[in-house]
Amino acid sequence: MATDHITDIDQLTSEQGKLFNASRQPSPGLTLAAALLGFTLTCLDASVVNVALPSMESSLGGGTTGLQWVVDAYTLAFAALMLSTGALADRAGATRTYALGITVFALASAACGFAPNLPVLIGARVVQGVAAAVMLPASLALVRQAYPDDAAKRARAVALWTAGGSAAVAVGPVAGGVLTTAWDWRGIFFVNLPLAALALALLVRAPRSVRRPAPLDLPGQLTAVIALAALAFAVIEGGTTGLVALVVAVAAGAVFLRIEARHPHPVVPPGLFRNRTVAITVAAGAAVSVAFYSMIFVFSLFFQQVQGRSALSAGLMFLPMTGVIAVTNVVAGKLAARFGPRLPMLVGQPLAAAGLLLLLQVDGETPAVLLALLLVPLSLGCALTVPPLTTAMMDAVPADRAGLAAGVLNSARQVAGGLGIAAFGALITDGFMAGMRVSLLVSAGLLAGTGIATVWMRVRLGAGRA
Repeated sequence: MATDHITDIDQLTSEQGKLFNASRQPSPGLTLAAALLGFTLTCLDASVVNVALPSMESSLGGGTTGLQWVVDAYTLAFAALMLSTGALADRAGATRTYALGITVFALASAACGFAPNLPVLIGARVVQGVAAAVMLPASLALVRQAYPDDAAKRARAVALWTAGGSAAVAVGPVAGGVLTTAWDWRGIFFVNLPLAALALALLVRAPRSVRRPAPLDLPGQLTAVIALAALAFAVIEGGTTGLVALVVAVAAGAVFLRIEARHPHPVVPPGLFRNRTVAITVAAGAAVSVAFYSMIFVFSLFFQQVQGRSALSAGLMFLPMTGVIAVTNVVAGKLAARFGPRLPMLVGQPLAAAGLLLLLQVDGETPAVLLALLLVPLSLGCALTVPPLTTAMMDAVPADRAGLAAGVLNSARQVAGGLGIAAFGALITDGFMAGMRVSLLVSAGLLAGTGIATVWMRVRLGAGRA
């Protein structure tokens, strides 16, 4: 009897072990969900803070300069380190890298939420940006690993991953307004914690990543960070301190170029920009980011500081603008597939520039409905431009350099957005309406210039019909 009882226990334990092991088998769907959650968080935190900035200023002080750093501390750290974190994900394995990144991101979000003063908040935002740079390439690598043998499913999964990021950027201002009104500005950071925990829980069902040797250009990465941080400091702070920072930025930039010319595995190969299409798409991506992200920053402050709106009302003002992004991105992708990337880029950039010029007529008395609608052409033009320029960039480089090209393009876009916020924030400090109008003109000029350059962009015969 005792022996039979022991046998029954052994069988039960064996069956439970099989069920436990089965529950931990890799699941493509859950892996995609984990990757999508992390990517959504990184994109959301690039835009969700804008509407909450006046509330942060009331709570912590710091003026416009401090508010610029709240945004740029995240953006510039994210952009600069993204040049190398793809190689880090290869060396450590995407699963481990992603888990580390999202854990640090959650801890940094908590530090932001509990920040007692502005310097602590800015420091925590830097850590958030570093973690986001680690998470992003690892999350895409997880998506690719989840569907190793089915190209069609993998393509759909990557498309869903991309759409999630676009949706997060679009919903950011609205979510920031809702959370700030219903809770507090600290709520925009605390909401990251349960989402990060859920992503880690889903990661248990992700396939274990193989570690691969990947070269790192640490001197190049370090000098890039110094150059970008010093340049942002020079633009935001100004004066004698800003001039010293500008000298540091120029010197670090010169050292960076020298390192990249000599390093066997540079983070940004100088020869990459000898390709005309690469140079034009990177410039167009940068111009779009200056126009879109900087204008969200400027108009978030305009709605509240000039028109006297609440954070919730300011967030809702962006709803028509951001609502068209996800749909237009899909349309732009289809247009690029059918006609080649040049045509939608030639339509999108002038449309966005025209939208910026229309906004020159805005003032403190402009009705809410009209102002919300006037923001739509800008977002429509930007949304028409970004997917095709990404396609053009990928078609312009060999397959084995696609990851490098994607990193360079996304870094350039983030850096441009951050520097645009720095420059336009400085302009509106000296006089809001005059500074806003100069910002609109500069952004429109950049888009007009890259739009003209797009005419000379070379498109490979395999990319659509252009």
